[in-house]
Amino acid sequence: MTTIAVVGLGAMGSPIAGRLLDAGHDVVVWNRTPEKAKPLADRGAIVADTLAEAARRADAVILMVADPHALRDVTEGPDGIASGVDRSTTVIQMSTVGPDAVSWLASALPGGTALLDSPVLGSVGEAESGSLKVFASGPPELIERWNPLLSTLGSVIHVGPVGAGSVAKLVANSTLFGVLGVFGEAMALAEAMGLPRDVAFEVLAATPLEAQVERRRPMIESGEYPPRFTLSLALKDADLVLEAAKAAGADLRLQRAARTWLEEAERAGWGDRDYAAVLAHIIESG
Repeated sequence: MTTIAVVGLGAMGSPIAGRLLDAGHDVVVWNRTPEKAKPLADRGAIVADTLAEAARRADAVILMVADPHALRDVTEGPDGIASGVDRSTTVIQMSTVGPDAVSWLASALPGGTALLDSPVLGSVGEAESGSLKVFASGPPELIERWNPLLSTLGSVIHVGPVGAGSVAKLVANSTLFGVLGVFGEAMALAEAMGLPRDVAFEVLAATPLEAQVERRRPMIESGEYPPRFTLSLALKDADLVLEAAKAAGADLRLQRAARTWLEEAERAGWGDRDYAAVLAHIIESG
């Protein structure tokens, strides 16, 4: 088995590292707060003292960090990833950071470093079960080489050259934010016009929103939104979508509207809850 370094042990990085351990890989981990590495160390992972050490130990380095700033932080500097990789290392970028950040990463790595841009669609449950959608982009021969590893995490979809994976992730996420906005507004309209909530759920389950109604109804009814993908991170992703759209000249007026709900919900104190908490904010605002 190969040695894989996982950089970033948040909600997604930790279960990804766990999946790789279960598959029999030697796993090296690094996280800004070292205590997050302990559960993985107890399962056999090696905890690196520095990012450069993690990179030097590994055949492939998986980056799963929060945003473009975090990507720069783990890459640059005397102890960063860029100082520890060489031509024998493959860097697999799996964060949601947008295509501009991926272009920067490619320029920041030493010449000849192999790079895959492979963000994932799914959350903690999918990461734990190995049912993520992996948007793999890069040289075809490199994707083929690492396909067995990526397949441990989920279904691999080849989307094009480096950078296409991050574009694909923004396209996918744009639908998530739009659908939640429509769902929330439909519920707000039902309540404002006196339609009982149970009836509204039944009505919406007969529309294209059926899957979302089934998935989100328990959260709305309980008022509990345990974080799988936090609302603050969703707002960050919505900003990346709109920045990319502006650069490409695409008019995403519905996406702009969906972003306003996320921004308001974060200001209202929902930022550390699951991003589906935007539904509670929309319904309350209605």
